[in-house]
Amino acid sequence: MYTLARQLLFKLSPETSHDLSLDLIGAGGRLGLNGLVCKAPAQMPVSVMGLDFPNPVGLAAGLDKNGAAIDGFAQLGFGFVEIGTVTPRPQPGNPKPRIFRLPEAEAIINRMGFNNLGVDHLLSRVQAAKYKGILGINIGKNFDTPVERAVDDYLTCLDKVYAHASYVTVNVSSPNTPGLRSLQFGDSLKQLLEALRQRQEDLAVRHGKRVPLAIKIAPDMSDEETVLVAQALVDSGMDAVIATNTTLSRAGVEGLAYGDEAGGLSGAPVREQSTHIVKVLAAELAGRLPIIAVGGITEGKHAAEKIAAGASLVQLYSGFIYKGPALIRQSVDAIAALPKP
Repeated sequence: MYTLARQLLFKLSPETSHDLSLDLIGAGGRLGLNGLVCKAPAQMPVSVMGLDFPNPVGLAAGLDKNGAAIDGFAQLGFGFVEIGTVTPRPQPGNPKPRIFRLPEAEAIINRMGFNNLGVDHLLSRVQAAKYKGILGINIGKNFDTPVERAVDDYLTCLDKVYAHASYVTVNVSSPNTPGLRSLQFGDSLKQLLEALRQRQEDLAVRHGKRVPLAIKIAPDMSDEETVLVAQALVDSGMDAVIATNTTLSRAGVEGLAYGDEAGGLSGAPVREQSTHIVKVLAAELAGRLPIIAVGGITEGKHAAEKIAAGASLVQLYSGFIYKGPALIRQSVDAIAALPKP
């Protein structure tokens, strides 16, 4: 069924088909129909960040930036749903076209630029949703906020989403907001993490609950840089790391139509580098911090590879677009089949 739907959707422009798919998934969720169109994955409970997940396969941020289809995605069988990236103020993002399919490589290039309707709109959608499972909210900075004041935007978003999120992801790794990735390194990272950690403690007291913080990093770091980031996350008391965002590399898409478009590359070509980052993180963290792996999962066995590399949870994005809801169940089954440690 999804193969036919994809053929029809892929006749439309990528952004049009994305918007239409989101509308359909959202409508199916409101009507309670989505659970009827695909077989639910097996229960595979896992506890991470102090949260209990029904299965370890989640939806990555980016597909539902504004929380428009939370119930719909949950009904497809995801163990958790992450929405965003959201910014303090609404912003249109980069000029269109800004999404490009590379089907020969099961890949996507996007330069969306944090297009979203703002944090207040997102919260209205969260409050309207019936979903009571694990909800991650991914936060970022507005494009016109200077990097040296980026902390203010993250704290603004954190203040607003804290009471409504199961966990909050801090996106410092999108390649489509100028200067953003500089926040992953050195004093900039340390100052951001310290500010977030202090605000987290304040909000925990105010709301009577502690909401975990995860940091999403890029795949384009050296092993040495990855180790330094891991150390900074532990030192600052962060609760998880998400590895990885899209890549600036074009390895695997050379010569393909749209392969030289600017933006972040996701899908199958980023899988090996993303998994390598997970392995480097796992070796350095030694269990002190859980890893949520995302990047290039287009088959169930790829999800299992991420878990075997040291991740506790995985997320789907481009693979879900190419393979549909069946990939959720296949990923859960593949992870369940791994030898028990």
